[in-house]
Amino acid sequence: MNQPKPLDRIFIKDLLVRGIVGIKPEERANRQDILVNATFWADTRGPGASDAIEDTINYRTAAKAMIAHIESAAPQLVEKLAADLVHLCFESDPRIEAVELSVEKPGAVRFSRSVGLAIHRTRAEVMHK
Repeated sequence: MNQPKPLDRIFIKDLLVRGIVGIKPEERANRQDILVNATFWADTRGPGASDAIEDTINYRTAAKAMIAHIESAAPQLVEKLAADLVHLCFESDPRIEAVELSVEKPGAVRFSRSVGLAIHRTRAEVMHK
């Protein structure tokens, strides 16, 4: 029996973007820091052997798409923003099999460094609905 190969992780750490997310009037009026961490599960054996950029996932493409979305989308809920960002990650490269993504709002709650949400989605559940 063939066992599936374990997947590797490519990550974007501490992507800090200014955008609108929230339900309070002040959150809707003023841009705030939004911190994103994303991990892509993929097989990197091919690019590890070839050393060719076209064989790997271009994390810059995914990061640029996330930045543009955060700067323009202005959702009310962090949950909506996270779902949108995961979808963009899958759209950025068909070799991404799963995404774990966190969205945080630093300083949103008094006496806390940050509040946020972390989600994990597979390509099958996001792209084949």
